[in-house]
Amino acid sequence: MAEHSPEEDDTQKEMGFLSHLVELRDRLLRMVIAIGVVFACLFPFSNQIYTFLSGPLTEHLPEGSSMIAIDVASPFLAPFKLVLMLSVVLTIPVILHQAWSFVAPGLYRHEKRIAMPLLVSSVILFYLGMAFAYYVVFPLVFGFFTSIAPEGVEVMTDINRYLDFVVTLFLAFGISFEVPVATVLLIMTGVTTAEKLSGMRPYIVVAAFVVGMLLTPPDVVSQIMLAIPIWMLFELGLLASRFLATPEKDEETRDIGGEAAAAGASQASPRESAVAQALIDEDAWRPMTDEEMEEELKAIEEAEEEAAGEEDVGDDKDDDQPDGEK
Repeated sequence: MAEHSPEEDDTQKEMGFLSHLVELRDRLLRMVIAIGVVFACLFPFSNQIYTFLSGPLTEHLPEGSSMIAIDVASPFLAPFKLVLMLSVVLTIPVILHQAWSFVAPGLYRHEKRIAMPLLVSSVILFYLGMAFAYYVVFPLVFGFFTSIAPEGVEVMTDINRYLDFVVTLFLAFGISFEVPVATVLLIMTGVTTAEKLSGMRPYIVVAAFVVGMLLTPPDVVSQIMLAIPIWMLFELGLLASRFLATPEKDEETRDIGGEAAAAGASQASPRESAVAQALIDEDAWRPMTDEEMEEELKAIEEAEEEAAGEEDVGDDKDDDQPDGEK
């Protein structure tokens, strides 16, 4: 069997790395093209889209009041930025599909089975968070703000500042609606358990209000409107994780690994035997405690010392033999 020289191995590694870079470039270009196509389709309707976005505020403005544009370029830039951000949001499925196509070849089958439902659910939950902000939170927040204006103060909001305000709320609610996905991931990866999270419920409720305070503008209404959904979504993720079993393993990988581990277990070192047993009992895997980790490290060190001692004894025997017998 021909052996490859180090130069050939380095060349193959470099070619593999370059091929990945080329694929990544192509994926990124497709994402940009998708965003550009959606932007080109939406830009002619940018003013109508901004009017729709400002509806929750204009409905609560006093009679005779309207939104204003302070900067000279605001009548153009505000709808332009809105359409650009909307294009990115609408192409999230395409962006995630391209990212998934780039990453998927390096994943195991059971990892693909977990990742795909989580990606789909995360996109849906993000859109639901934005819809909840627009149809539920905005009318309450803007109705509250306009109703408490002091006498003699006319509410006239700048279109750029309004856009920044609503984009902040959209992102806050969209990201916060990912709590069920994060909860399921933490439990399925073994970082924590449903029982531990249930015991931490009081702290999570407080954390939800802290997150609501940090992610939303400085008003109590939007903070509460974000904290309560975070809490409810955490409970939803906790409930879903109780019904989800441990992710299914790759059957082919498990069978091959189990046969190889069983075949080599009798002639393997203690460390290799532990690895083989882990392959056989892959379904029963769980994170090791600190005590178990220390015991495992001690066993490995003892096995290595015994192996080194046996090698030293063999070397001493070779040295004691006469030169004619060696």
